[in-house]
Amino acid sequence: MDQSKYIEMIRNNPYVLEHIAEPTEEMKLLAVRRNGLALQYIPHPTREMQEAALANTSRAIQFIKNPTTDFLVQAIRGGWNNLEYIQNPSDELIRLALSQSGWAIKYVQNPNRQLQLLAVKKNYDAIKYINNPCPIVQEAAVKTNYEALRYIHTPTHEAECIAVKSNEQAVRLVRPIDKSKLLEFLKINILVIKYIPREMTVSPHELEQVLQEVLRHEDVDEKYVRDFINCSAIDKNNETMPIDKLMLVYQYGSDAAKRITVDEKLRIK
Repeated sequence: MDQSKYIEMIRNNPYVLEHIAEPTEEMKLLAVRRNGLALQYIPHPTREMQEAALANTSRAIQFIKNPTTDFLVQAIRGGWNNLEYIQNPSDELIRLALSQSGWAIKYVQNPNRQLQLLAVKKNYDAIKYINNPCPIVQEAAVKTNYEALRYIHTPTHEAECIAVKSNEQAVRLVRPIDKSKLLEFLKINILVIKYIPREMTVSPHELEQVLQEVLRHEDVDEKYVRDFINCSAIDKNNETMPIDKLMLVYQYGSDAAKRITVDEKLRIK
């Protein structure tokens, strides 16, 4: 077949190169410039062909044997998921990929703690690609977003507490949960009261005990007090939790708790 015919065929479909017995250098270059993945059909590509293929698509890195550091960096900059095609990537390359997406950790064998932390701080849900994340990595993930808790098979108690404190809805992701753990969570975030599992109950007396223990401290968390005062699920007229919040603070609250309560009530008015 006339060479110009081959050129036209490659221009329309670079993969045609696979079926050309002895393609010319011109044909090879044209193919990889049109589609870098056509590099897979060139047994011994020249440096120029490799560069052209990578310039077209960073995914062409998978078809380059013994790529240079420059090629590797170019591939990762072109897409973090190209880390999948790199054997034994250096920490520098891994960090470059993680700077784009924490999900890149899925392509790292036995990542060290520092790399795990980079991953979950970039994308909290990258923790689902980490086997048995250590406590500090779990905590970093839930600090970024409490939803990370759903991707941790065996979360530490500290990770659960951090998640619940940041968002009361996190209590729904804690399994298993018992009464003692639930009461502990109520000491961390009073709004957990809105998400008590149906199969579990907390009596007004038990809740009062929790509140008395928390509010008596001078270093009581200001947000906790304000959330308590504004929580509609707890009120002297509430059928489920008939607690007089102002009286409880007056009787058992520290001076700090009382000051915050007064300030919040004035702010509401």
